[in-house]
Amino acid sequence: MAAKRFARTVVKIMGWHLIGSFPPDAKKLLVIAAPHTSIMDFIMGWLGLHSFGISAKFVIKKEFFFFPVGPIIRALGAIPVKRGDRHNDMVAQMVAEYKKRDSFFLVITPEGTRKKVKRWKKGFYQIATEAKVPVVVSTVDYGKKQLGPLWIFEPTGDFDADMLKVKACYVGVKAKHPEGFTTES
Repeated sequence: MAAKRFARTVVKIMGWHLIGSFPPDAKKLLVIAAPHTSIMDFIMGWLGLHSFGISAKFVIKKEFFFFPVGPIIRALGAIPVKRGDRHNDMVAQMVAEYKKRDSFFLVITPEGTRKKVKRWKKGFYQIATEAKVPVVVSTVDYGKKQLGPLWIFEPTGDFDADMLKVKACYVGVKAKHPEGFTTES
């Protein structure tokens, strides 16, 4: 409760507003957070989630797990990922996390990096599909200074059709660094 009050206070002081809502009885969700063009997105996203009373895990490249940063981000919910290693099978690892826990909220940025990308990664969708959990489409919108969920859906198995709907949620959303964000396929 203290984290929720703290986060809401900071969000309010910064002039941001919470939008949307999370399902009140949800025990397992996969939250995608976009746009992701700045380290500030993590800070604002963390504050946003905690403002809703949600403590989530998130994946971050293992290179960030050095002392003293590693213990701090692990305490904030970080799970290290070895990027670029096709043998690490992050999808299977995260599906296993969902299966072994009664409650698990995971945040993934669909771009997979802060750099501009031509297309979004499919891992979040594969995790949600295999773990049979709903996807919360959420945003950190610097233009409107808004944080929160935009839409919640169950993956249909048709990635392309679902992604058209997901990306439509981000039309008009402004990134911290707008030149680094695209909803183009």
